[in-house]
Amino acid sequence: MYQVPQITDSIYYVGVNDRMKALFENMWSLPNGVAYNSYLIVDEQTTLIDTVDICYSDIFMHKLELVLQGRPIDYLIINHMEPDHGGSIGLLRQRYPEMKIVGNKKTFDMLSGFHGITEGLHEVKNGDALRIGRHEFSFLMAPMVHWPEVMFTYEQTNKILFTADAFGSFGALDGYLFDSQLPDRTAYFREMQRYYATVIGKYGGFVQKALASIDKQGLDIDFVCPAHGVVWGREGYEEARAIYDRLAQFASTPGVVILYGSMYGNTEQLADVIAQSLSASGVQHIVCHNVTKSDPSEILCDIFRYQGLIIGCPTYCGELFSPIQNLLQLIRIRDVKNRLYSVFGSYTWAPGAVKRLVPFADEMKWELIGESVEMKMSDLPSVLDAGWALGQAMAERLKA
Repeated sequence: MYQVPQITDSIYYVGVNDRMKALFENMWSLPNGVAYNSYLIVDEQTTLIDTVDICYSDIFMHKLELVLQGRPIDYLIINHMEPDHGGSIGLLRQRYPEMKIVGNKKTFDMLSGFHGITEGLHEVKNGDALRIGRHEFSFLMAPMVHWPEVMFTYEQTNKILFTADAFGSFGALDGYLFDSQLPDRTAYFREMQRYYATVIGKYGGFVQKALASIDKQGLDIDFVCPAHGVVWGREGYEEARAIYDRLAQFASTPGVVILYGSMYGNTEQLADVIAQSLSASGVQHIVCHNVTKSDPSEILCDIFRYQGLIIGCPTYCGELFSPIQNLLQLIRIRDVKNRLYSVFGSYTWAPGAVKRLVPFADEMKWELIGESVEMKMSDLPSVLDAGWALGQAMAERLKA
């Protein structure tokens, strides 16, 4: 007999899977879908934490009714207002008109803007508490992880921390709910890092503040329930948190991402020479991304992961090749820190790409490594040694 999945005997998972959407935020690929997580706590009063994308509101409402069996929802706690989590709030208020909505001041500004709801609100601040019977919630503000209204909710009885988008991941839940059920935790961590790099990446300083706040409050945590992805047990959370801590500090692994554009294969040949040089010089982790083919989310994930970034670009209409220009913007707005940077390029009648790539080092406050290389037309032999030397320079700096 079917039962709604449970975190504990009184906390139900009422989230949904989305395997239809191709792009998250209409930007990032979802080859394995995504889950929108929502949690229902049943006590003397009932409390729902977050909702789901409105496209799945019918499935969501059906799951709620299976648990509630005609009871109303007394409280809706909003940890995050983004429409993939807050999309069903308006419908929910229509069905449960007496439901009080719990959030902070910034939550309510957005609640009015998205849903026109301005009444039946219960405002909370950092450290405030809410008791619904034997369950008691406390609230921890986590602004800019990754929206300004974000907060975490801690349920004291079962030692559960509900973390909005923090510690979340791409990927639908294929029958499992807890990290201990994952068939391949390593592959899952890659998806979690891809999610961080694309969605949260810019706000590392705020992530560090949120982690510090968890420690300062001395929260004893048995489960972490994010708004996407699996529920973390104590051991899994420690691993996920360690990854988050490194990502938030823009810490990196010794390795190099070679990111290049190539219209007719000439710039790509130079990219391969540099990659071979890196390998011959002892660099073990080398990833080559053709910017017109590789998924941008995978590129960003690798840039967050590795210390070295080498960008190659053909000159296009006297400027940068447009797909490279677009990727520079994605890197720029994430304010990626502490990277080693080199550049190369190509041109036909007038050079232009390299001189536009070089200043990116100063803009990002990165260290520029080696002598830039620029190839005319398809004259690869004339730049073989220079390309090799560029790879060696990056390898030596990584070792240092």
